[in-house]
Amino acid sequence: MSKDLTPARRSEIRIAVELNAEKQPVGLAWHAEDAGLEGEKKARSLMFSAWDPAEKSTMRIDLWTHEMTVEEMDFFFYETLAGMAETYERSTADASMADRIRQFARDFGREKKVIR
Repeated sequence: MSKDLTPARRSEIRIAVELNAEKQPVGLAWHAEDAGLEGEKKARSLMFSAWDPAEKSTMRIDLWTHEMTVEEMDFFFYETLAGMAETYERSTADASMADRIRQFARDFGREKKVIR
């Protein structure tokens, strides 16, 4: 049985970036229609990756405000790496490689002292 890939509706995720005179992010906020949240959610850091099938490459946007501390960035990276393992396993069913990514995330988290 094949899945129907016809779009039933469109949902948007909006990202707002406030820049200072030097074009550095000083404010980040996001809103997703289907997230069930009221209004915008503020953020101090954002990583966005998109796969371009025509170019066969990844486009990335990495932003953080001056308020983001090194300790917060360490924890942000730990959680992002751990989340990537979950996403990788769900999308590829490659549990072995996902476990290797999880182990790297744990090693990173322990070394940066964000987990025990």
